[in-house]
Amino acid sequence: MNKQTAIVIGAGIVGLATARALAKRGYAVTVIERTQKAVGASVRNFGMVWPIGQPAGTLYNRAMRSREIWLEVARAGDIWADPVGSLHLAYNTDEWKVLEELHQIFCKEGRSVALLQPGEVLERSPAALKQGLLGGLFSADEVIVDPRQAIAALPGYLTREFGVTFHWGKCVSYIADQTAYIGNEEEHEADLIVVCSGADFETLYPEYFASLPITKCKLQMMRMVAQPDEWRMGPALCGGLSLIHYNSFKAAPSLAELKKRYELQMPDYLEWGIHVMVSQNGMGELTIGDSHEYGLTHEPFDRAVINNMILFYLEKMAAFQDPRLIETWNGIYPKLTDGQTEVFFSPEQGVHILNGLGGAGMTLSFGLAEELVATL
Repeated sequence: MNKQTAIVIGAGIVGLATARALAKRGYAVTVIERTQKAVGASVRNFGMVWPIGQPAGTLYNRAMRSREIWLEVARAGDIWADPVGSLHLAYNTDEWKVLEELHQIFCKEGRSVALLQPGEVLERSPAALKQGLLGGLFSADEVIVDPRQAIAALPGYLTREFGVTFHWGKCVSYIADQTAYIGNEEEHEADLIVVCSGADFETLYPEYFASLPITKCKLQMMRMVAQPDEWRMGPALCGGLSLIHYNSFKAAPSLAELKKRYELQMPDYLEWGIHVMVSQNGMGELTIGDSHEYGLTHEPFDRAVINNMILFYLEKMAAFQDPRLIETWNGIYPKLTDGQTEVFFSPEQGVHILNGLGGAGMTLSFGLAEELVATL
């Protein structure tokens, strides 16, 4: 009996996760990617698999399932992954109050968290700045991967484990009758087509894209050199500004009070959507960021003022062995503006669109793809 066939358009994390889920369900899967390798938002991020940022229930459970898959894939696919956890730091009493509230809430939800005093923070993280430190909230759930290495290695893993076929440098011109056309000469027919690339969704189904409450987010990030003598920073570090960024933290009763102080004292940081985080990859390099600018069309240029603001804030919470910068960049991803967490619909027979995960692609894609493929 012949297998059902599926085409996935886009080889970013959403497309790769969808290819895996389809192959696990028995499909013969082909992935078509318009560039010679993945170069979009999937390789321009911290590499943070970040359950702590997801609210209790469906999204947290989806993040934890994605975490499980990441570790499974890492073991089998020669992908570096570090289940090092995360550490949110408090240097002001209102930040500490929010962390205390979140600790109580997260403990009731069954999350693996611990509220740490300053000495305990410094034992876990040699990078955390001692001066003015009130404490921190440690979570054991978070995993760090190197997005550039992981996204480059996943296609090989999917081919070895599941026989997934990849076509690189092929831009799909249009889809009709469950067939993906590349120019006028090449066509690929399948029982199911899933469009996972934001760029392809926008160009293949422009009317649907325009009808959705969707925008694009531009973020700026930086990378520091590999730290000397194999120095490791411990958990991924987050400053107080991150507390007003993630939906899971909205459960803290005093968060509104904290945000009000930021609005009064740090309006420029809120204007550019800056919150400061640091992760470390397997080579010892440090990834720093980030900012958030919203709109359908962005300037292609990085703003020095944003990078300087991030670095200034970072100096108040962390110190490293070697802080020299080696790279700066920006990434752009689609984001829904109505509070929904993803786009998933069928614009025509045999075709589905999966998109709009915002900045949570690394955290949610594997779990989400399993859930959605099971419904097809």
